[in-house]
Amino acid sequence: MRLTVKEKRSVVKVVALRYKKARKKEKKVILNEFIKLTGYNRCYATYLLRSHGKRIRISKDTIVVGDITKKVERKKEKIYDEIVFIALKKLWYIMDCICGKRLASILKELIPKLERHKEIELDCNTRGKLLKISAATIDRLLSGEKKKDCLKGRSNTKPGTLLKNQIPIRMFSEWDEQRPGFVEIDLVGHEGGDARGDFIQTLDVVDVCTGWTETQAVRNKAQVWVFEALKDIRVHLPFDLLGIDSDNGSEFINDHLFRFCKEERITFLLLIHSNRKHRKEGLRLPRCHFLLLPPAATGLLA
Repeated sequence: MRLTVKEKRSVVKVVALRYKKARKKEKKVILNEFIKLTGYNRCYATYLLRSHGKRIRISKDTIVVGDITKKVERKKEKIYDEIVFIALKKLWYIMDCICGKRLASILKELIPKLERHKEIELDCNTRGKLLKISAATIDRLLSGEKKKDCLKGRSNTKPGTLLKNQIPIRMFSEWDEQRPGFVEIDLVGHEGGDARGDFIQTLDVVDVCTGWTETQAVRNKAQVWVFEALKDIRVHLPFDLLGIDSDNGSEFINDHLFRFCKEERITFLLLIHSNRKHRKEGLRLPRCHFLLLPPAATGLLA
């Protein structure tokens, strides 16, 4: 286990005193032990042991003592100042708060069009900085703004346990994604940050193979409304519904849907993540929520 930076500094303070008092042969042994303990380069390790506690007289009344525990603050002028941040934030909100990678790729096309329609005014210096800004820098500058809009608690799913044992568990290695008709379903809640009481939900149905997506609003998370919406979406699909994959919410794990799938010979599977390697695959539906629905309407993932 490696030492932390703070621990290494403490070691330097202790070893430096021994190193200065030791003879030449002893110094070699101490230096080797110090390098083995900290992992420092030999030249750098020697520099630290010599410099810590070293007294240098710079005038008659002034003596400077070396201390490796103190940091020298490097004053570096910001490239992307407040003016650039304000302009970037405005562009980000205009583009519906997209991620840094997507925003960076369209800035060269976006800025001239917004200037032409007088939606934004930029000086030459600010424009030049925005045109060469990287995606990572965009995300870093906007991290504070993203935290302000981040909702606390992203799930309103209440697990249904009555039929859990009767529904097959879908493992990613056994799921055929090459044939249209196998869909993932989920709900989006439009509660505006307050999950008390009833509020409108949107049922999302996404075909795994083609990405074909159908959405329909439902009155609330009651089983009857979700079931009716799913039957209505089935009629509008351009292919046969072969399989349904849901989470363990009670709006899906219920007798209505289970019996319907059994009668219609539709595979009904319960989604779980078999291991960490496949966790990101389960994010297909949440991504679609925000691509298909306006941010003002998109609340918590149900």
